[in-house]
Amino acid sequence: MVEIDIDKHVARWREDALSSLDDGRYLITGKRVELGLFSIHLALEKAIKAHVVKNTKELPPRIHNLLSLAALASLTLTPEQERLLAKLNTFNIRGRYSDVPMEKPTLAQAESIFKHAKEVFEWLVEQL
Repeated sequence: MVEIDIDKHVARWREDALSSLDDGRYLITGKRVELGLFSIHLALEKAIKAHVVKNTKELPPRIHNLLSLAALASLTLTPEQERLLAKLNTFNIRGRYSDVPMEKPTLAQAESIFKHAKEVFEWLVEQL
């Protein structure tokens, strides 16, 4: 088994997550709603992967399902957080596969999702 620098990997995932959150904010402000929500998903994915590394002492798997990653990280989520992560998972799918039929969220919906995702994001980062 290869030993990894846990602190280095947690820091890298945290930094990447912050960058993705900024990208999401920028894209949503620019009315690029779907791509912005995909970036918000990425931000939470990376923040949760930092927790996977911190809590398991292993590199996270190359999966994108936020609920599965949260379970691997042994995070205790509220029902509201679980619903948000499930909703964001749909934007991950749509962001990767444009042929998946999905109603495009309005700008107001995207801004609301961003607001709630930012709260979860900040909660995740505070615990690192």
